[in-house]
Amino acid sequence: MEETPFSLLQRGKDLLSDGNPAQAAMLLERAKRMEPDKGSILEILGRAYFMTGRYEEAAGCYRNAIRVDPNNDHAHYCLGLCLLKNNDRVEAGKHFKLAWSLRPLDDYRFMALRFGAEKGC
Repeated sequence: MEETPFSLLQRGKDLLSDGNPAQAAMLLERAKRMEPDKGSILEILGRAYFMTGRYEEAAGCYRNAIRVDPNNDHAHYCLGLCLLKNNDRVEAGKHFKLAWSLRPLDDYRFMALRFGAEKGC
C-alpha cells in the first residue's frame, strides 16, 4: 500500500487519539515532507509536537499554517498556547485576540481577555 499524505495524516490522527504523540509526529513529519504547505497536516503535527513538549517546533507548525491561511483561527489560538509555554505572554495575547476576532468562541475570548485584549473587542 502506497503512503499518501492523507493516509499518513489519518494514521497520525489515530495515534494522537490513542495517546501516542511521538509516533504520530514521525508519521506527520513524513506527510509534511510530501505536502509542506497543507494546513491540516501542519495543525495536527503542531498538536503532536505540543503534546510531546516540543513547543518551538509546534509554534513553527502553527506559524506555517497561518502563513498558508492567515484566517485560521485555530492556528492563531494554538500558536498563542505555544507562546505561553515559552513565556511570551505579549505575543500570545495578540494571537488569542486574532483568534477571537476571526471566530468569537468562548475559549478564544477567555484567553484574549486574560492576556491583554481590550474588553471592548
